[in-house]
Amino acid sequence: MDIHVQPAGPDQRKPKPTDESQLGFGDLLTDHMFIMDFDEGRGWHNPRVVPYQALKMDPAAMGLHYGQEIFEGLKAYRLADGRISLFRPESNIARMNRSAARICMAQLDVPLVLEGMKQLILLDREWVPRSPGTSLYIRPTMIANEPHLGVRPSRSYVFYIIIGPVGAYYKEGLNPVKIYVEDVYIRAAVGGIGEAKTAGNYAASLLAAEKAKEKGFTQVLWLDAVERRYVEEVGTMNMFFVINDEVITAPLNGSILPGITRDSVITILRDWGVKVSERSLAIDEVTAAAESGSLKEAFGAGTAAVISPVGQITYKGTDYVVAGGKMGDLSRRLYDEIVGIQYGQKDDPYGWRYPLTEA
Repeated sequence: MDIHVQPAGPDQRKPKPTDESQLGFGDLLTDHMFIMDFDEGRGWHNPRVVPYQALKMDPAAMGLHYGQEIFEGLKAYRLADGRISLFRPESNIARMNRSAARICMAQLDVPLVLEGMKQLILLDREWVPRSPGTSLYIRPTMIANEPHLGVRPSRSYVFYIIIGPVGAYYKEGLNPVKIYVEDVYIRAAVGGIGEAKTAGNYAASLLAAEKAKEKGFTQVLWLDAVERRYVEEVGTMNMFFVINDEVITAPLNGSILPGITRDSVITILRDWGVKVSERSLAIDEVTAAAESGSLKEAFGAGTAAVISPVGQITYKGTDYVVAGGKMGDLSRRLYDEIVGIQYGQKDDPYGWRYPLTEA
């Protein structure tokens, strides 16, 4: 399927950032977007790269009323030799299709999405930042847009990709963050939509996140929805705990997001010969390990921050300092390894880099 490309005119182009050290996250978006449409019986059609613009949405569009909206997040990187490369994009689109299946939405044509993403990024290649620690964030999104008031799956969808230059996700950068263990509110239960990257999943997290922010915490650590006992994930990352010589992360049982960075961390650790367990971990086990000194490190893993060390966990009014409040050696080694692969500074034995341009 041919992709129509309509470059933006001079009056449609935005000023590019001049100081990449001041890049935030999610505020700047480039001059163009990729978009295509789906209708039942016709499938995906009219793929196009167009100037960045507002969507036209009927007030009765089903995605606005019944929550059929999914999205993804990945990045493009400027390599040391000047090329532009993605990191595991096929995995992101495959995960988006799993989210679509859970929310009863249309399945994406993976090669078509990747080609549309490539053409969009190449058209806006000058927006890909060059400074260390910066990247181009990519947000694929699908929304149900059939105008109908009634609870059933939509028969039409719009899919689009928007992109923008970003710096560090957390203002702390690689400095350890403080997380608050939430034991009142829940985000997702097994059998629900916790494993899907869908809007409702994040809406459920906002109240607890705002309350934690008011108390000075960066993120909320969620417990399981049934017993409020077992640690799951934080708002934007999968969590890992290093207890003695074991790295522990919550299992993919349907209530947490199957993170691409999570999978990368597990793959690398196992290749290094580190013991990794995907198992249920009670918060009481975490706090006991912190008190005894056997909790060596804790860190989050996700696309936005890559690896985010945790320096303090607060549960039921008690603060538990982790790794002396500093970034642990394993967290640092993982960060350097993954970022080195992403930016082309290290070998890529897994085939995770997806170059978009030649040297």
